[in-house]
Amino acid sequence: AMGDIGRCELIQGELLRMSPGGFEHGTVAMEIGSYLADHVRRHKLGIVTAAETGFRIARNPDTVRAPDAAFVAAARVSAIPRRGFFEGAPDLAVEVVSPDDRWSEVTAKVTGWLQAGAKMVWVVDPPNRTIAVYAASADVRILREQDTLDGGDIIPGLRIPVRDVFSGLPMH
Repeated sequence: AMGDIGRCELIQGELLRMSPGGFEHGTVAMEIGSYLADHVRRHKLGIVTAAETGFRIARNPDTVRAPDAAFVAAARVSAIPRRGFFEGAPDLAVEVVSPDDRWSEVTAKVTGWLQAGAKMVWVVDPPNRTIAVYAASADVRILREQDTLDGGDIIPGLRIPVRDVFSGLPMH
């Protein structure tokens, strides 16, 4: 109802203002989002959203989170509103860690996504060049540059070399 008030999330009814992501953050988020969007479009699996897309994952008090990329399966696409936020969690939420993020905040986001019904959460960590894969039904897996990220049962056939996600970044 407030219109465009800048980058923020609503956490249990409290507005949390957020600064824009840095260049490294945006580069990595776009890279992984591009892989997701290309695969999902080619195989007609659903919809991929960009950063700043709001998902209402709790009510009374409301929580609206905006992952850096997200996937909603085709079976749920009819629930996508023309205006406002998607009701519920995406099937996959992607969070790219920013330099000023605290791990307690990142962990809280992952927990929130999974509790709200996300089937998988990817936490992409540019400085360490790792991707942590959290699934609702399994332990966390940490993938390094030599590994391949896959969509599992959530996004069938998706395979992304982890090193490619970080290919636009300078070596440290």
